[in-house]
Amino acid sequence: MSEWSVAEAALKWGVSERRVIALITNGRVVARKQGRRWLIPVGTPKPADERKYRYLDIDESLIGVLASVDAMKTELARRRPLTAGELDQIRHEFAVEYTYDSNAIEGSTLTLRETALILEGLTIGEKPLKEHLEAIGHRDAYDYVERLAAATPREPLTERIIKEIHFLVLPDRPLDRGNFRSVPVRILGTSHHPPEPYLVREKVETLLASVLIDRHHPIERAARFHLEFESIHPFIDGNGRTGRLLLNLMLLQDGYLPINIKYADRRRYYDCFQTWDDHHDPLPMITLVAQYAKDRLETWLSTMDQIPSPDGLLLPTASRESSAAHTHRLVDQLTSVSQGRGALVQPAHHAGQFG
Repeated sequence: MSEWSVAEAALKWGVSERRVIALITNGRVVARKQGRRWLIPVGTPKPADERKYRYLDIDESLIGVLASVDAMKTELARRRPLTAGELDQIRHEFAVEYTYDSNAIEGSTLTLRETALILEGLTIGEKPLKEHLEAIGHRDAYDYVERLAAATPREPLTERIIKEIHFLVLPDRPLDRGNFRSVPVRILGTSHHPPEPYLVREKVETLLASVLIDRHHPIERAARFHLEFESIHPFIDGNGRTGRLLLNLMLLQDGYLPINIKYADRRRYYDCFQTWDDHHDPLPMITLVAQYAKDRLETWLSTMDQIPSPDGLLLPTASRESSAAHTHRLVDQLTSVSQGRGALVQPAHHAGQFG
């Protein structure tokens, strides 16, 4: 394994050798000692400077994971662009798993394999039509989220966008899709009581306005929005799937990769809402989202490490793009691939459904 000396890492990261040694001593950088020398694996991302996070309204326990996420996001910006074929493969795998997990959390009985087959256009004989439509609808909604995230200039989150995403998520409910609920609802298994129907639009408008002035870290902002949105429970059905798609839209617009909250992790996910309902404490949800964002970046970077560059080398090529611009370009490439598949349903065709 190739390794950097402290001097080489300092030159690569643009910091002093003393700073590199401090990062190693504090456990921020993995290194091994050979005699009196520290050796660092080549390609190790420069850790984000945690000192800047102290000026933000961030819980101390989150600084480490958020700094790590931002460091990997910066490293992603340095890597060479993926080819259309590589992007299509990564995107397809994520879209299938994301659709499976998000629908499974809401009670779908489809397996991961069945979800993949349905998204390829096949029919599973023993599964209900409703679950087929939900899988296709979620895939189309995610396609739409990618297109929104790639739009220039950035399109602010609005009631229209929320309703359009919901319209795609709920293809089996023609009278409910894209419309706020008109009856009171209860969330089974919780003590939380969502607002009365006549308050839903007002609550959503207040939430959307708060996003515009929210100065939290982007990951914390997205997690807080998710908690508030699900507490409003604006639709009769499809709130969870719509909310997780909105969470990913916010992450993508801020230059992060989309995340997939796993069905296997649903108990921890539910507990985040319970803590919010009981104590108005967003920390568990913020931590969950941050960890998923970190894991996704680690997976992406690891995948890129295994893909040979055009000249046959595994070494990444540096890029001058910002991390947000790089991720936005990835999303733009991904959506170009999905448009070529012809899978996207255009919500604008149904604008009349949204009132």
